[in-house]
Amino acid sequence: MNVREQIKNGVLLMDGSMGSYLSTITGQSSQDCELAVLEQRDIVKDIHQQYLEAGSQAILTNTYNANRVFCHGNDTLVHQLIHEAVAVAREAAEGYDAEIFGDIGPIKGLENGQTGKEYSFVARQFIDAGIRHFVFETNSSAEGIPEAMQYIRENTEDAFIIVMFAVQADGYSLEGYYYRDLIRKITETGLADAVGLNCISGAREMRNLFDQMEHEEILYSFMPSAGSPIVVDNRVVYESDPQFFGRKMAELAANGARILGGCCGTTPEHIRQVARFLAAGTSSVSRPGRTREKVSSGTAKKSAFWEKLQRGEKVIAVELDPPMDADLTKFVQGAYDLKESGADVITIADCPVGRVRMDSSLLACKLEREVGVEALPHLTCRDRNINATKALLLGLYAEGIKNILLVTGDPVPSAERDEVKAVYQFNSRKLATFVASLGETILPEPFHMFGALNVNARNFDIQLQLAQEKERIGMTGFLTQPLLSPRAVENLKRAREGLNGYILAGLFPPVSARNARFMDSEVNGIRVSPEIIEQYEDLDREESERLAVSLMTQFAREAEPYVNGYYLMTPFSRTALIQRIIGSIREEKLI
Repeated sequence: MNVREQIKNGVLLMDGSMGSYLSTITGQSSQDCELAVLEQRDIVKDIHQQYLEAGSQAILTNTYNANRVFCHGNDTLVHQLIHEAVAVAREAAEGYDAEIFGDIGPIKGLENGQTGKEYSFVARQFIDAGIRHFVFETNSSAEGIPEAMQYIRENTEDAFIIVMFAVQADGYSLEGYYYRDLIRKITETGLADAVGLNCISGAREMRNLFDQMEHEEILYSFMPSAGSPIVVDNRVVYESDPQFFGRKMAELAANGARILGGCCGTTPEHIRQVARFLAAGTSSVSRPGRTREKVSSGTAKKSAFWEKLQRGEKVIAVELDPPMDADLTKFVQGAYDLKESGADVITIADCPVGRVRMDSSLLACKLEREVGVEALPHLTCRDRNINATKALLLGLYAEGIKNILLVTGDPVPSAERDEVKAVYQFNSRKLATFVASLGETILPEPFHMFGALNVNARNFDIQLQLAQEKERIGMTGFLTQPLLSPRAVENLKRAREGLNGYILAGLFPPVSARNARFMDSEVNGIRVSPEIIEQYEDLDREESERLAVSLMTQFAREAEPYVNGYYLMTPFSRTALIQRIIGSIREEKLI
């Protein structure tokens, strides 16, 4: 069968799930189903043939996880799995006019730049086995795929390449990328023959997402899961009606999709029903124009902090750590006092150093709504997946919070053998990409995103490059780590030369020699010059605070030509000390 001719004349019908169907038959987990080509060869062959009997015109090799990450670096095992899977598929396809596609699942956990090389290594095994057609499936990002497609094009004549992304019903992948952006990124390479979606979402959700696409001259491929999974006896199962699945898939075909198949939970019966509805013909269902989700928000108010920055006036942000218990008295009073002393915004850390404290976002809402103090909550990438992150951001927007600080966040201190684990589905750049995308798709206005900038880093070149990347993503400003050394000030000057966004210079007053030594040796991202530590020796509390005011004013003065404001961090809830520093900065006319 000629794949291109088949698509030109109609729809190419692929097969359904191998992993979940194999698990149903054997009662074993689908996690290692790739090994079945070695251990349960006849069952894999029979599944291929069941799909072909059901109407599949192409089948995928049982190689979703056949890569060196899954095989713990064993090149030989990867080669063996792929070559055996290709051989089994060929045997199954004998007597059928069907094509075989090499199936390549997502490869994760590699360092930057290594993913494309691993995809290319996997593709090499398929090419050596005589495979010409490829499916890159269930991807949450496009990382490494263009490089692998280029490799295939250079080493295979007339290759047909399909790239599919796994997104939720709202169109976002688990790494926070929006499906239209992912599809655009692949189509712009000119290397893929078809792009589309598979897994996670069901046929109805994919139909809805297809309605929102730009229907250009692109071949679209859809391989949905069989509806939403449920858990029965500790196993994930799917109970989707195959007829419903078939009808919805035929609607996708009627509206322009040219490659169809199934993913998790689909069986030969699902594919049989797709074939039946395709043969019967389904009238085209009109596509509505691209819609936009609406967020109900009665917040017409503007951010005074943001407007002040835009006017070119210097601002003051003060960080307060949330309480560790339910008593808000001291925190709220401190925020109010700081506002009265001239703070433009209160920044609230998100469980700093991984220790549990009151939620920063809820506190921000409370300050703005009940105290009248503008807040800038920190949002870390720790302990929230994409669903929780999106839900939180929608709530913040509805509450009128427009400014957020995005940071990766400190890891949670773990017990032996990782009895306590933290969820890191994003880093700060991926989180910023996700937040920026929400501003383009479902929010009436985007958030003002700020990031962290470590002016104390040993290799500041890397920090500056990361900050520039964040600006390209959509970050509008940076709050720096504390200036407590001449080197930090020099790096601040370099930041001003290399960045376009707003910069707030970090000021964190040590309160004693012991505290200064601790900050220098134990707190990530802070460096205190020995001269400063020496100045605190043998001072009492009042003398130390006078020195702190003097030092912070000095650093503010040195930073003034290069910054748009100051970011003061409050040590040990000493808001009175921060008020004195604000007063001194004002007296010096630095704001």
